[in-house]
Amino acid sequence: MNIRVGFGFDVHQLQEGRPLVLGGVEIAHHKGALGHSDADVLIHAICDALLGAAGLKDIGTYFPDTSSEFKNIDSKILLTRVMTLIGERGYRVGNVDASLILERPKIKPHIDAMRITLSEILKIGSEDISIKATTNEKMGYVGREEGVAAYAVCLISKD
Repeated sequence: MNIRVGFGFDVHQLQEGRPLVLGGVEIAHHKGALGHSDADVLIHAICDALLGAAGLKDIGTYFPDTSSEFKNIDSKILLTRVMTLIGERGYRVGNVDASLILERPKIKPHIDAMRITLSEILKIGSEDISIKATTNEKMGYVGREEGVAAYAVCLISKD
């Protein structure tokens, strides 16, 4: 069995009046992430982790922010396309472990919905997806509520 691990990171600015989408779930908040797509940092970090594990290039290579095709695109579509890319190489997802870093809003009430949403796309059980959230203790751009960041690690394998 061929087992590989990948790591991903993403960050986006927060801006008043934008929707906040994390893990494919829209969360009520007065600020949302700014980006070419829906700026879902969690999904973007997971995409990069999966692409890296499969020995592929980064998310920007496959979904450039210079392309109108990806303007305001739902990041769940990007993750679905990443699953196709790794599937073409014979890989399947084993598990995902991710962390969100933002001061507000509280993420805990939304984690189960994120896990269910992601499990459907990743074709794994929600128990194989861990999503944790923390603050940046009011330090830096995250602490000043100017941005949101996400880290993800994944395991993929092929028989």
